Amino acid sequence: MGSSPRMAAAPPPGPHAQPRPGGYRGPERPAWEDYSRCIHCGLCLTSCPTHRQLGLEPDSPRGRIHQMILVDQGRLALGESFVRHIDLCLDCRACETACPSGVQYGKLVEVARGQIEQNYRRPLGQRLARSLFLKHTLPHPERIRRLGRLLRFYQRSGLQALVRRLRLLRPFGELEQAERLLPRVDADSFFGQLGQVFPAKGARRARVAFLAGCIANIAFSALNRATVRVLQKNGCEVVVPAGQVCCGALHVHAGLRDLARQLARTNLEAFLREPFDAVITNAAGCGSTLKEYELLFASEPESREKARAFQARMRDVTEFLSQLGLRAPSRQLWQRVTYQDPCHLAHAQRIRQAPRDLLRALPGIELVEMKLADQCCGSAGIYNVLQPGMAGSLLREKMEQASATGAHIIATANPGCMLQLRAGAELHGTGQEVLHVVELLDRCYADR
Repeated sequence: MGSSPRMAAAPPPGPHAQPRPGGYRGPERPAWEDYSRCIHCGLCLTSCPTHRQLGLEPDSPRGRIHQMILVDQGRLALGESFVRHIDLCLDCRACETACPSGVQYGKLVEVARGQIEQNYRRPLGQRLARSLFLKHTLPHPERIRRLGRLLRFYQRSGLQALVRRLRLLRPFGELEQAERLLPRVDADSFFGQLGQVFPAKGARRARVAFLAGCIANIAFSALNRATVRVLQKNGCEVVVPAGQVCCGALHVHAGLRDLARQLARTNLEAFLREPFDAVITNAAGCGSTLKEYELLFASEPESREKARAFQARMRDVTEFLSQLGLRAPSRQLWQRVTYQDPCHLAHAQRIRQAPRDLLRALPGIELVEMKLADQCCGSAGIYNVLQPGMAGSLLREKMEQASATGAHIIATANPGCMLQLRAGAELHGTGQEVLHVVELLDRCYADR
């Protein structure tokens, strides 16, 4: 699966070497200083999930950066080999936490994927699937509603049970994997809440805007409602701005940067229309992109300034509640809980302590740390569908560590991780419930 030993062992360019026009095209090309921060020390290797699994230099952060440099210089073709190694990256950004030189690996790999999208022709099936989901579904709220109705019929009519019992999708490996990971569509979507204002309970402490997401509106509407209730209980007036759309995180990760920019512009318009103390998200993967919107507008000064103003208000819900100070819940749960760090919360946003502090503040909760809590579970947006083998190996490790804690509940802070961990609990028979930190808070605030 790796490149030839000769390419893997090729020495990096010298410190004074400059990129020359090569495989990268268009205005978005990393500056040389972005590459040169990597000193090839290798401290990232043990943090990289794909390198730990495969032991191949081209599937490590420094190996991928080296390939990016070669492509940018025109010394390596932007072809199948390069695409394979970049696609296999989870973009979990654990290497950024480990890096002593401050390499912004997430920025580099996302620009590389943008270049792949512009200059590489994928197989027809991949192009159609990516276009259908990323271009023609996620950016359009009404189409997501229709998809939700179709999925709800499929799940509740008995069709899903029949398909799974008879293994009808077995000849289509990736499709079977995707079907297994389908979220349970909620009875009532959250789309009806867009444009509404939810008053604070008790003395008002803050006025916040809530970013409801895209697929979350049909698959995690219960989580969204729990988030609103918890914010209300903590003295927040919650506004759910109308006109908001998908944040564009999956598009950024897939290299569809032009479309991500369009979505970002729409959200900036919706959320900068009036003042808020904070803009809240309950999805770590979305929050990471939302806090980096300015990277999409490197050549657009006006939009970049708007993005910076927006970023200054962006908060993950666990981050915000920890900073605000949690009002004491009254209900005790008496549960043993372990916490799994979402990659884009721990590594991209550097938020680790806040969700743990919230869990420890809940009466009756015993928080037990699992080993390798900040190692990727294999979800990584739609990675678990596109790379099921690697995702499955990482999930197996994660479930082994979670099961070893003896915890009844696995708490996390990202819907994508929740889907993956729920699939893992079922597949590996651990019997553990998987919940968002906010859902546990909501249970403790619930009236008896």
